[in-house]
Amino acid sequence: MRTSLTPQAAAALVPDGATVMIGGFMGVGTPNRTIDALVSRGVRNLTIIANDTARPGVGIGKLIGAGAVSRVIVSHIGTNPETQRAMLAGEIAVDLVPQGTLAERVRAGGSGLGGVLTATGLGTVVAEGKIVVTVGGREYLVEEALRAAIALVAARSADYAGNLVYSLTARNFNPLMAMAADTVIAEPNEIVPVGVLAPDVIHTPGVLIDHLVERPLPL
Repeated sequence: MRTSLTPQAAAALVPDGATVMIGGFMGVGTPNRTIDALVSRGVRNLTIIANDTARPGVGIGKLIGAGAVSRVIVSHIGTNPETQRAMLAGEIAVDLVPQGTLAERVRAGGSGLGGVLTATGLGTVVAEGKIVVTVGGREYLVEEALRAAIALVAARSADYAGNLVYSLTARNFNPLMAMAADTVIAEPNEIVPVGVLAPDVIHTPGVLIDHLVERPLPL
């Protein structure tokens, strides 16, 4: 059985300077209560691996606005002018990775692979300084796998064994990131008894989850 933590206790497990994967796509599927607790705690110097930095005041955008992030590895920052400003001011380092390549690098990290081969980015600035190999007569970039010390994922439902079910497009980066971090903290909307979630609806098995964030109080 997984012990559920308050968002504040979950945030306390994320040290300053940590590399953190955060699930979500424009805030959908992002663990918002844990992010709020990180902002309240005043965490600093995080490296964030995520699809994007959402918008000001939304999801990861709250961490950007709070000055908690020193580097992001993301597919785009176009929806968050605060990230753009911080990058131009030299306050945040931004590594832009094509979205499919980003997902595959995380998947590779969770699968124990060293990296992936992709033709995406050949002949562009994406290829600068990277290894190019030829396989089957085609050239590919070697993109290193991504892992993190901590992954923060959100789910619709969890049981007390840590099994997770995601909703709709929240099944974006969350399942991949749950496999690619040393410590995985899941924030479900509800926690149900073991046996309520049918085995064939579970997207992430509980063996991958280290901590659950307690369910939110009803309104």
